[in-house]
Amino acid sequence: MFNIALFEPKIPQNTGNIIRLAANNGCQLHLIEPLGFDLQEKSLRRSGLDYSDMTRISVHKNYQSLLDALPGQRIWALTTRGTRYYHEAQYQPGDILLFGSETAGLAETIHQSLPEENKLRVPMQPNNRSLNLSNTVALVSYEAWRQQQFVGAK
Repeated sequence: MFNIALFEPKIPQNTGNIIRLAANNGCQLHLIEPLGFDLQEKSLRRSGLDYSDMTRISVHKNYQSLLDALPGQRIWALTTRGTRYYHEAQYQPGDILLFGSETAGLAETIHQSLPEENKLRVPMQPNNRSLNLSNTVALVSYEAWRQQQFVGAK
């Protein structure tokens, strides 16, 4: 399936919701440190309900650690600086769906390392800054899965 990577997430409730999401769509979740919370935090556990046991979660010390763990995988970065909409990408199993932190987005070094065509955005009304992180992850991961005809779903 796909790899969801959260770069330095800050809000435990968002990550908890994404844990639940990943359990339901079969994606592996990758958290890139530093995290803005402890993985044992009550609000994280509450948001994720009992789904953390059904989700494959990896924690990486930094972005390079993620790249080392998933060599050769294509990266799609979701960013307000994206050059095309998320539904225009042709996703393949194993792709990394990379999302920035709720407060700062992706680091400039990450932006510079990726081709422009791999920077995607979610359409929004003018003058709005961003969507909630867990909502964005849901939109993009389900579009990627839809393109695979929801393989593995019941």
